Amino acid sequence: MIARRRLFPLSPFARHALFAAVISLALAACGPARDDGVVDVAIVGSDEGMRTPGLRLPFAAQHLRAATAQGLVRLDATGLVVPGIAERWIVTDDGASYIFRIREFDLPGGGRLTAQAVRDSLRRTVARLEGTSLGLDLERVRDIRAMTGRVVEIRLDGPMPELLQLLAQPELGLAVGDAPLGPMRIVDPDEGGDSEPLEGIYLAAMPPELRGLPSQPDWDEGVEPVRLVATDAAAAVEGFSRGAYDVVLGGSIVDFPLAEVGPLSRGTIRLDGVAGLFGLDIRTRTGFLATAENREALIMAIDRPGLIEAFGVGGWTPSERIVPLALPSQTAAEIIDAGTPSWSTLGLDQRRAEAASRVAAYAGSGEGGQVTLRIGMPRGPGADLLFSAIESQFAAIGVASVRVAMDDAPDLAFRERIARYGGAQWFLNQFDCTVSRAVCSEDVDFLLELARDAPSAAEQASYLAEAEAALVALSVYIPFGPPIRWSMVRGGVTGFADNPWGLHPLFPLSGAPI
Repeated sequence: MIARRRLFPLSPFARHALFAAVISLALAACGPARDDGVVDVAIVGSDEGMRTPGLRLPFAAQHLRAATAQGLVRLDATGLVVPGIAERWIVTDDGASYIFRIREFDLPGGGRLTAQAVRDSLRRTVARLEGTSLGLDLERVRDIRAMTGRVVEIRLDGPMPELLQLLAQPELGLAVGDAPLGPMRIVDPDEGGDSEPLEGIYLAAMPPELRGLPSQPDWDEGVEPVRLVATDAAAAVEGFSRGAYDVVLGGSIVDFPLAEVGPLSRGTIRLDGVAGLFGLDIRTRTGFLATAENREALIMAIDRPGLIEAFGVGGWTPSERIVPLALPSQTAAEIIDAGTPSWSTLGLDQRRAEAASRVAAYAGSGEGGQVTLRIGMPRGPGADLLFSAIESQFAAIGVASVRVAMDDAPDLAFRERIARYGGAQWFLNQFDCTVSRAVCSEDVDFLLELARDAPSAAEQASYLAEAEAALVALSVYIPFGPPIRWSMVRGGVTGFADNPWGLHPLFPLSGAPI
């Protein structure tokens, strides 16, 4: 039997950020992993997805990119922003300029890393991200300049406290010709060995001097290469069971039951207390879903704790909001409660009675009839449990549900995405008409544009609150709470830590010195 402890932090966002850190089940290993001097990591995804070029990166590709192409800054194992190519930086008093001093070192392929090369790489990336939600997050970047041979300045249209977190995203990794910027490089698994190499991509930590750091004698003592394999969740858990993998990354609620029935006595389940979106998008405005009042009825009908009850996850905090009320990037003066629904004080029975009356009114109208909704869900045992709960809860208000594939013209569609930074802008940008497949509003988009152009943090917060209120009134999304992300880590593995962004850097797993 697995004991679970509930976490009681100080704030709602802290519960989102840390909800399952204490669920980590550090159990003794019944069988050792393969002792081959390699840290074997399985990540949920496909091999093709892991090798994706460009900037629209699946989860597995994000981890590979972060390992082999660091940016000005990067995330450490706990999710904190730490120096990458930049050795230090300053922020001007008005918050509208960030000045970075890059490390001084020779590139592996010859030549030196210059501020001009860094500037050019960042400019290309920002331009290519246009039309993506990450591109929207970066719209306040006005200019990127090379001030001297080793100094880069990023000028903004106004304060942007989330800039460092954005620069640490894998997509913002620097590309300077074919030179690897590390902190790891892809290596040939045949080097120095006679045995047949296993599948996957082999990564080795680069020497400190090739990362712009002072040379360290015997730096590689105890350092191990990392083998990264992308596979489905069932194969990852099975491989962990028989000792083929030391770490499994990228599990979600879609496949969480696989971890629960897996070999818990051989390792540890770790849950990241991430923030983000977990719920159902409303994809159409036809039939019953034509009015915001009817769409709101679906939002009111959900028993959020009941959705997760079958998963047995303690500490998860349900939410009726799109944007968490308190975010790390906000000061107390900037917190504006614009997103709490007016019905949130009602009990579940009262909410469902009101929702059922709206369904009945539509069904009794001339164009009504039985309300049946097509719900797009991914495949997986967790998705099966979740759909069963949703179907039952919608039935309680007179709505029938039909499960369809995500790409089969659903009326409602599953959405689960981890926030890249703890700001209201991220949550609201996900519903911008340029990037969202949910019902959207040009009026909300206009308010978000005003927020991005606002000269002060207070003015920006005001526009964001207006946008949030307008989005809530539109009823385009059925929130459940923060996403659920799990990993499996064998006892004895070092360099892994729970973090609020769900991105686990591979470099620390190698044991190499920072």
